[in-house]
Amino acid sequence: MTVQSRRLRFGFYALAAAAAAVFIYLLWTVLGPGPMHFAGGKRVPIANYGGGDPTGVPQELSGASLIERGRYLARAADCEACHTSKSGAPYSGGRAFVLPFGTVYSTNITPDPETGIGTYTDADFVKVLHRGIGPGGKRLYPAMPYASYTYMSDADALAIKAYLFRLEPIPSAAPQTSLKFPFNQRWLMGIWAFLFNPDKRFEPNTQRDAQWNRGAYLTEAMAHCGECHTPRNLLQALNNRAKFSGTAQAGWRAYNITPDPITGLGYWSDADITNYLLTGHADGHGTAAGPMGEAVDASFRYLTQSDVAAIVTYLRSVPAVARKDLPRPNTRVAPSSPDEGVAANVSPLGKAVYEGACASCHGWSGVSPVIPLATLTGARAVNDPAAINVAQVVISGARGHGINAQAEMPAFGNAYSDFEIASVANYVTSRFGALPSALTAERVAKLRSAD
Repeated sequence: MTVQSRRLRFGFYALAAAAAAVFIYLLWTVLGPGPMHFAGGKRVPIANYGGGDPTGVPQELSGASLIERGRYLARAADCEACHTSKSGAPYSGGRAFVLPFGTVYSTNITPDPETGIGTYTDADFVKVLHRGIGPGGKRLYPAMPYASYTYMSDADALAIKAYLFRLEPIPSAAPQTSLKFPFNQRWLMGIWAFLFNPDKRFEPNTQRDAQWNRGAYLTEAMAHCGECHTPRNLLQALNNRAKFSGTAQAGWRAYNITPDPITGLGYWSDADITNYLLTGHADGHGTAAGPMGEAVDASFRYLTQSDVAAIVTYLRSVPAVARKDLPRPNTRVAPSSPDEGVAANVSPLGKAVYEGACASCHGWSGVSPVIPLATLTGARAVNDPAAINVAQVVISGARGHGINAQAEMPAFGNAYSDFEIASVANYVTSRFGALPSALTAERVAKLRSAD
């Protein structure tokens, strides 16, 4: 055999091995478990389930009008947060979602007939939510979480439509979506949906009780928690083998919400989770900010106690996933002296920025002398060695939610440079967290552009 023929044979084998590896990965990805497969059990149509209908509004609102039910369900589905830009009217669209391959903008879902959904029929609206297909056959990108909304009942979808159609029509055209090739080819979304959108409605699990099934419906079909808290595969579908274990989204980190006792919710009490969802704060765990803060403001705080309890029940049942990149949170109060409790290699600039902008509210010990919402001790964000959320809060600021809505941390993004923000973030994680971070100015610059 000549050298050239051996090379050709080797190249053929290498190409065949690469093709086989790609095929196996695609098969592994496509055949991945659905969001509720972990629970096992038998699923049946709602009409055949003896535990009552887990869809719709809670029992407390059973006598509400169609519009009132639609408003509750629209909030449960967190529609407003995504369909409202920072300077726009509620539901009028235009919010930018910065992705690795371009930017997608949310649509106007007020009943304006020109730029909104005013001409949508019932069938149009249901098709959008369940299949990600707009009028005229336009395929939507999965930034619209139709692979989660597909589990929503038709009745709930139409109740939401009824509520949206009672809103004031607002003329507001969203900017043009801008994606790199081949992601700008919308027809590819048909293939994506075929592979990853089950296009089926929620079916109760007969091996689980009514509260679990209600929690599953709220968490998966409505609140679509996995869209932020579940990592994605290379094809941007949810990787439910690591369900709810946390990932980075839009420049923020959505943390592990599995029952893992170190990096998840395993060390949170039911009351802690309930308080966090309803008020955006849990003592000893931190305060919601960024996208999670928006979810509290526009969605969770409006849910009934019974619905939040159902969500907690469901979250407790998800398989625990341990994150190797997160330590056990440090819950010890830091020294009250500014010169103690910080690693020697942390830039003194971080201390100077903290002293000038942060210490008066957050305290040197991490326990706020002003308001519990500002306490840093035990917070997951300061115990994250990536320090992404710490930097984002410094850049964008934060505010309280619900009964604490008047509490506000100002944004310092315009007051400090990328290097100063990186320095104070590293100081905060070193002083109050379990492991110090090594955030760079370059990373802060990327965080600014991602949000």
